[in-house]
Amino acid sequence: MTLPLWTADELVDATGGYLSAPFDATGVSIDTRTLAAGDLFVALVGEGRDGHAFVANAQAAGAAGAMVHQDAGSGLPVLHVDDTLAALARLGGFARARFGDGDAGGRLVAVTGSVGKTTTKEMLRVALSVFGPAHAAAASYNNHWGLPLTLARTPRAAKFCIAEIGMNHAGEIEPLARLARPHVGVITTIAKAHVGHLGSIEAIADEKACIMRGLERGGIAVLPVDSPLFPRLRAASGKTSVMTFGADPAADVRLVDVEADADGSLLHVNIVGHTTSLRLKAPGRHMAMNAVATLAAVVALGLDPTNAVTALETFAPVAGRGVRREISLAGGTALLLDESYNGNGASMRAALDVLRLQPARRRIAVLGDMLELGDEGPPEHAALADAVNQSADLLFTCGPLMRNLFDAIPASRRGAHAADSGALAPIVASFITPGDAILVKGSLGSGMRRVIEAIGAVTSRPSTVTAGAG
Repeated sequence: MTLPLWTADELVDATGGYLSAPFDATGVSIDTRTLAAGDLFVALVGEGRDGHAFVANAQAAGAAGAMVHQDAGSGLPVLHVDDTLAALARLGGFARARFGDGDAGGRLVAVTGSVGKTTTKEMLRVALSVFGPAHAAAASYNNHWGLPLTLARTPRAAKFCIAEIGMNHAGEIEPLARLARPHVGVITTIAKAHVGHLGSIEAIADEKACIMRGLERGGIAVLPVDSPLFPRLRAASGKTSVMTFGADPAADVRLVDVEADADGSLLHVNIVGHTTSLRLKAPGRHMAMNAVATLAAVVALGLDPTNAVTALETFAPVAGRGVRREISLAGGTALLLDESYNGNGASMRAALDVLRLQPARRRIAVLGDMLELGDEGPPEHAALADAVNQSADLLFTCGPLMRNLFDAIPASRRGAHAADSGALAPIVASFITPGDAILVKGSLGSGMRRVIEAIGAVTSRPSTVTAGAG
C-alpha cells in the first residue's frame, strides 16, 4: 500500500493540532490558484492577505483539508493549529526528519548566495536526478514560509532534497539552515544584494556563512574560492569540512576554461584532479560557475561526478533567469533574454555579458532598479555604465535609481527612461524590430515582468520611439 504524502495521524503528530474530521493529503499548498486536488491548504496570514478567506476556494479546487488557526466558515475538513505559519514550520521539520530516517535516509543540499541560488538549485535538481528521485524548491521558495513548504512537500520516495535559503536581513539564514539540516551547504557567491539592510558586504558574507551552522554532523560546506570574502567564509567554517569551487588553481572543483557563445558555453572543469568537458545550454561565465558549484556539491555528497556532468548537458535556464524566447514580428524575429526575476550589480554585469555575445542588429538592454542597496544605490547603478557601453547599443531604464545609469551613458545609447516598468513596457514593446536582441532585468520589486509580457504580446507595430528620449 502506497501512503499519501501526509496521513491524518502524521498531520496531527507533526503540528500538534487537532482535526475536525480525519483526512489524508497528497500535497501541500498555500495558494488556491495552483492547488491540486488532494492537497492540504495552509491558510497563511501576512503581507495584507489572510489565507482563511480562501478556504472555500480551496474546497472548490478539491483540497483534502485546510490548516487553520481561526474559523474559516467552510465545510472543508480542517486541521486546527495555534498558528499556521508556526505549524507549517513544524510540518517542514517533521518532513525533514522523516526524509532523513535510517541509514538509507535522504540527503539534503541547501543553497544560498547573493547570485545564482535558484539556477544552482535547478542544476542540482537535474544533476542529482540521475542518482535517484530528487525534490527541489519550487521557484524561489527560500524564506520563512518557502523553506518549510519545500520540506513539507518532500515525497516519501525522494533520495535528495535541494532547498534554497535566502535572506533580506541579518539573522534570517541560521534558523532556516537549522530547520533544513543540510548534509551539504553551498554558498554560490557574495555580492552587494541587500547591502541596504545589512550595511556592508562583509556583513552579507557573515550572514551567508550562517548556513554552515545548520549543517548535519559531518556535513560539508561548498564555498566560492574566487570570492574576495573567501577567507572570511573559511574562517567562519571552523572545523566544518570545506570543498571549494572556482577558477583559482587551488579550487577542489576548478573551472579551467569556458568558451562562451550566443547559445551556451563549453566548460573545461577539473574535478578533484580529473579534467572533463561539458556543453552547457546556457551562455555566460556566471552560468558556468553555477555548474561548477553544482559539481562540487555532487562530489561533497560522495557521488560520481561523471554522471552529473552528462546530466548537466540537459539543463536549460528557468523563467526569469536567462530563458531565451524568440519573438515573431512582421518581417522576422527578435530574441528576448528574460532575466526579469532579480537584479544586483554582479548579476547585471553577467547578464550584459550574455547580451554582448548575441549576434543581433541591435542589442537592447532594458533595466529596472536594483533594490535594497541603501545609500549605495545611486553609485551602484551609475557604476554599470561601462558594462552597458560594452554590451548594449541602446539602454531603456525605469525607476529613480536607474536614472543614475541612464544619465551616465552617452546620449547616443539612450533609448528612454520611465518612472516605472508599467510606463516603460509599452515604450519598449513599440520599439523592437526584427533582428534585435533584448535583455530585460531588474529586481523583483521593479516589476520587469510587465516588460516581458508587453514584448511577448507584440505582433507587428512600427517603431514609435526615438532613441534619446526620456
